[in-house]
Amino acid sequence: MEHLSIGETAKLLGVSVSTLRRWECEGKLLPAYRTVGSHRRYLWKDIQQFCGQFAPELRKTIAYARVSSHDQKDDLERQAQRLEQYCTEQRFERVEILKDLGSGLNYHKKQFKQLLRMIALGQVAHLILTHKDRLLRFGAEIIFQLCHIHQTNVTILEQDHELNLEKSLVADVLELMTVFSARLHGSRSHKNKKAVKESVVMS
Repeated sequence: MEHLSIGETAKLLGVSVSTLRRWECEGKLLPAYRTVGSHRRYLWKDIQQFCGQFAPELRKTIAYARVSSHDQKDDLERQAQRLEQYCTEQRFERVEILKDLGSGLNYHKKQFKQLLRMIALGQVAHLILTHKDRLLRFGAEIIFQLCHIHQTNVTILEQDHELNLEKSLVADVLELMTVFSARLHGSRSHKNKKAVKESVVMS
């Protein structure tokens, strides 16, 4: 991902392609080179430098909400509303609410990965959570250290409030068991199909 097209760069920065072209004319963010077909290519390090030094207006307030399962969608909306209310009270600008549905043990959730990319680019001025484990069940401190490196302020609205840890952990464990069972079943199914195919060929 070191060499990005103008479309990929625009999506990453949350701006339009025309804005990138204007920044190029203004000498703010220049493509590293052009391809034989004259397509712009940007370097990841140049984008990082640009976000850190030339574009403080790009820094956002990100409010992140997460629940573990589909039957908790109402809780997800309550989290989002609580976060939105707080951001309004604090008069934060450029607020974006990211919502994930998945286990706190899952590091591959779509919005979670988007959040990490934005923090690494220096795009996030504030990260707002209702509870620490809404980010990750384990390992949230590593993300907070990343925030510190990139000067992202972290606010946890309910630091002292204990979630129903037993219920949440049970949901996470059940989800893991479901995933592993599906993978195991898929592996066995593939082996069985292969064995049947080989037996047909041999016969």
